[in-house]
Amino acid sequence: MNRNDTICALSTPPGMGAIAVIRISGPEAIPACEKIFRPAEKNLKLSDAPSHTLHFGTISTSNELLDEVLVSVFKAPHSYTGEDVIEISCHGSVYIQQKIIEVLICNGLRMAQPGEFTMRAFLNGRFDLSQAEAIADLIASQSQSAHDLAIRQMRGGFSKKIRELREKLVTFASLVELELDFSEEDVEFADRSKLLDLILQLKNEIANLLNSFTIGNVIKKGIPVTIIGKPNVGKSTLLNALLNEERAIVSEIPGTTRDTVEDTIVIGGYSFRFIDTAGLREAEGKIESIGIEKTWEKIHQATIILYVFDATKDSSKVVMNAVSEFSEITEDSTKRLILIGNKTDKLSELPKGFREFVDHETIFISAKRKENIHLIAESLLKSVRQAGITDTAIVSNTRHYDALSHALEAINSIHEGLNTGLTPDLLSVDIHKALYHLGEITGEITTDEILGNIFSKFCIGK
Repeated sequence: MNRNDTICALSTPPGMGAIAVIRISGPEAIPACEKIFRPAEKNLKLSDAPSHTLHFGTISTSNELLDEVLVSVFKAPHSYTGEDVIEISCHGSVYIQQKIIEVLICNGLRMAQPGEFTMRAFLNGRFDLSQAEAIADLIASQSQSAHDLAIRQMRGGFSKKIRELREKLVTFASLVELELDFSEEDVEFADRSKLLDLILQLKNEIANLLNSFTIGNVIKKGIPVTIIGKPNVGKSTLLNALLNEERAIVSEIPGTTRDTVEDTIVIGGYSFRFIDTAGLREAEGKIESIGIEKTWEKIHQATIILYVFDATKDSSKVVMNAVSEFSEITEDSTKRLILIGNKTDKLSELPKGFREFVDHETIFISAKRKENIHLIAESLLKSVRQAGITDTAIVSNTRHYDALSHALEAINSIHEGLNTGLTPDLLSVDIHKALYHLGEITGEITTDEILGNIFSKFCIGK
């Protein structure tokens, strides 16, 4: 990407709509627009217009009036990219969009590559790399929790935490480096006991950030909820009741669900990905066998497992025996099992003593009549709250997780070196490794390859 070029792209979704916005950024943004824009205001020149102003007029070629538009002017450095930026708001005709971009390219501009506007903003110091990535997360957010997490990161909450960790380490790194300059005099500038305290603090804080990745990742992508149970206990009916639509096929014939059926809904601001699975039983045929294998895959992947049983037939002992088959999975502290007793519409009263005998939360419902479905929603939200989501820094990006993991490895090496009396030159190597990996997160240390990989995942126009 040549940063001296002036770039343009459609910044609204492709296709037809009421309006479309074409963004231009670079040194020739204003002159290029002046060549094709005819302002309604007499004697107006965009180059003389104040920044952050809006102007009505027309876009024309040498022989054709294309559209009436609004042109927004943002002058460097007070723009999204830090460069001169023009945004043309035109009517949403695909033809108009294409013609305006075509005319701009004919006047020396080039099409922006994916994420190039945001990359220029990062390179021009408008925000750091983790904040730039949060912009992509914000655009992709589909629930309040994902939106709130992206907003916090975009406004620098996570970046601030990383900078604090790095600054603490930089202070001691400089003292250790100073010792190297006076190595012949055997002077110790860095108090080893204080350095040890700092390293233990950094280990704890980085470990907490790494532990937050599990919940941060599910907030970003949606919390996976797997619905399991024997055939014909009402799993598909429950999925339809939760989604409030006929998403899954419901039948009295056992083994109807051969593949997983997935859909997403937002409850209380959190996105939940519900997965209906094949009934757990001895498979009758190759296709059903594959479906049951997929069920076990989804059980392993799920954060929350809803085990549905037939309240008219299954006793607490039968249910607990069935649950014991996947107890190793449910004993994982990151997972939660909720028992769902279905078909209460066929009972005169609820089973007595069931909740006292069973170790897991049990909710009795009628999926067919949609009775007590709200209790499941409340329980799902309780699961999220118990996971400890707060306003503190949460890791939701795999790249950040990897960098923190490498930083923790280096911190552990420093810790070991302090305990064994490692020399300053060897301590310095591990300190610089930790600083390097923390710097990778915010972009203080980066490469063209890393930047290209990150911004290639952005949409064109952003």
